Amino acid sequence: MSADPVTRAAAVLKEHRESIDRLDAILVYTLAERFKHTQAVGRLKAEHALPPSDPAREARQIERLEWLSKEADLDPEFARKFLNFIISEVIRHHEQLQK
Repeated sequence: MSADPVTRAAAVLKEHRESIDRLDAILVYTLAERFKHTQAVGRLKAEHALPPSDPAREARQIERLEWLSKEADLDPEFARKFLNFIISEVIRHHEQLQK
């Protein structure tokens, strides 16, 4: 005998939430790895008196992320805002390293 619709819905909901939890963990660890690399870049820039920001690269990265988001069927505006937030945090860290 098959489960009632509410029980089936609860099971499906549980599966979705478990997937979301795994993806959240992946996002956190991926961001941590990314920031390890950007911190290394910031230290290198500070050691060589390079500017903390690279507007041309940032523009290319935003364009690239917008393209990737379209390929992934993700709202490009959301992706752009997300990357802009990350870039602003990276620049803030680089500026702190130059003090």
